[in-house]
Amino acid sequence: MARRLKFSIAQPITIIGWYIASFLLIGDISGIVQFVQKPHQRRALTQAYYYAIFAATLYFIIATLMVATVYGAWKKHYSKEFKLNTSQRTLMLQTISFMIYSIGGAAVYAKIEGWHFLDAVYFVNYTLLTVGIGDYAPMTHLGRGLLFPFAFGGIVILGLVVGSIRSLVLERGKDKLGSRMTEKKREAVLKDLLKKGDDQKLNPIQTAAQAKAAEMSERQRREEEFNLMRKVQEMTATRQKWIALSLSGGAWLLLWLIGALVFYFAEHEQGWTYFQSLYFAYTTLLTIGYGDFKPFSNSGKAFFVLWSLLAVPTLTIVISNLGDTVVKAIRDVTLYLGEFTVLPGDAGVRTRLKQSMDRVKKTSNSEPQHTHGQAGDAFIEPPGLLREEGRDEEEEAENETAVHKVEDTERHPSQSSDRETGDFIGSTIHEYHYLLAKESRKVMNHLNEAPPRQYSYREWCYYLKLLGEDESSSASHRRPEVDPRKGGKVEMQQAQTSGSKEWSWVGEKSPLMGEMEEAEWVLQKLSEKLEKNLRDLHEKERGKKAGSSSGGSDTILEREESKSDEKRKR
Repeated sequence: MARRLKFSIAQPITIIGWYIASFLLIGDISGIVQFVQKPHQRRALTQAYYYAIFAATLYFIIATLMVATVYGAWKKHYSKEFKLNTSQRTLMLQTISFMIYSIGGAAVYAKIEGWHFLDAVYFVNYTLLTVGIGDYAPMTHLGRGLLFPFAFGGIVILGLVVGSIRSLVLERGKDKLGSRMTEKKREAVLKDLLKKGDDQKLNPIQTAAQAKAAEMSERQRREEEFNLMRKVQEMTATRQKWIALSLSGGAWLLLWLIGALVFYFAEHEQGWTYFQSLYFAYTTLLTIGYGDFKPFSNSGKAFFVLWSLLAVPTLTIVISNLGDTVVKAIRDVTLYLGEFTVLPGDAGVRTRLKQSMDRVKKTSNSEPQHTHGQAGDAFIEPPGLLREEGRDEEEEAENETAVHKVEDTERHPSQSSDRETGDFIGSTIHEYHYLLAKESRKVMNHLNEAPPRQYSYREWCYYLKLLGEDESSSASHRRPEVDPRKGGKVEMQQAQTSGSKEWSWVGEKSPLMGEMEEAEWVLQKLSEKLEKNLRDLHEKERGKKAGSSSGGSDTILEREESKSDEKRKR
């Protein structure tokens, strides 16, 4: 991982090293037991013995997982090379720093307070985790004085470690899990449409007769596809949040019950019941730490250190998932009840009731509301001028005026007549390039929004228009095909074999599918389009200069450029 050796050389050395360390510890553990079990002597195994058991187990698990990755790379499931990204490197460095800080602090307190070293490790653990059991506490003035900077620094480092774990494991896992769940839900919706015989709405409308029979234009049909995909995303997002809560909550519950069981057996000489062990484990997991129950056995103290380091970050993830689901629902209900009771909002009770009724009617109405014109509309508003639902009218008017001022100051001088003509794609190739650059700059501001920006259908129409696709035309549209017998993989196979660029909003080529955010997708496509156009323009200019010596060639190139501009405008 330090990149001082080739990965193909370092990996087998690391795997063999972990296995050797594990087997050596297992041999030590097995040999020590023979010296302890002597007749007529009462002896106890030290904390180091139990730490050795934990270490041998972890070493063996790590080596086995690395062997599994080697096998996966051989089967081409993983890359044969592994390089740490910034998040992974940060987590490793923070974890190493926390371990060094804890062990170093334990060595200092063992010297100052006269404790055994592993007892000092136990003290440092419940101190930095803010549990505060209280069976070990500094009694000297020096120990108490050092606690001020030591505890503060350790808690900060621990917070950084927990934050890195959450961002690395939770967020990256959420993206991959969300993409997979969206794909499964999309396939289920398409299969359901096919089963009900309602899949005709997925067929592109290519002729006027088809439009008349379907009583909608191609653009209206595409909007229904778009709304269907948005519904799939909403259902997937809600389900994903509750699944994440179930998984993290289940892990926390497992740690609680199993931890209590281990403490029940470890502290049998104290006469703990399983309920008392549950009570101790619960107050420890929530970092309450009353101190009425304390582990006195060496096995209990050693297990406490390992168990608490796993349990506290798990609890942090549970609380985060609770904030996205249960806490959010309680907050919304509380605010909603407050609107009708003691703290009415600015809109008033009557307006709030009207909005609730409108929302219920909108939800119950299965037909989409078409706010745009029919197929072939020439006028497409840019995203910067779109009105957002639910805004106050005065705020909307102020923002609209401000946006118009910005648009007027940013508009290219030769673009002043675009609003009158209804052409926002530009009347010349240079204006078109200017629009691509300007919209790319605007989309860049959407990249870091939380939650990620989701564009409306009218915004997507405008961006696709800039990319050379017209939602009113079925030239680049296709029907998403799903075969229930093959798990919905027909469309992918067709796309790979035919090489077609046709796509559907509910297909695998949809911009709403995959792990890439919408703003990132739009920015990438706009940049690629601008780069390609500039490269073509440069080659055309070189062709002009090369053919300037031959008569009439310059005129032919100018005619081709004029025809291209007229075609794009249409």
